[in-house]
Amino acid sequence: MAKTWQVQDAKARFSEFLEASLTEGPQVVTRRGLEAAVLVPMAEWRRLEQLAPASLKDLLLAPDARTQALTPPRQKRRRRAAPVFE
Repeated sequence: MAKTWQVQDAKARFSEFLEASLTEGPQVVTRRGLEAAVLVPMAEWRRLEQLAPASLKDLLLAPDARTQALTPPRQKRRRRAAPVFE
């Protein structure tokens, strides 16, 4: 379980706050009793970034532009017969 810090405590004792993040894991910061932010070690942040899905911008700008993942598959539908004009 992450330790919770009030904003003023985190600011006043930032070195201790940072050290707790590195040794104990994520530290939650509250503002007026509501969770506002989390301080996590850099290794944890990088791990979380790698787990996140790629953004649309990243997909479109990629060298291989994997657009097939963006297009839903077409369904097999019967087509109407073309009208015959005289």
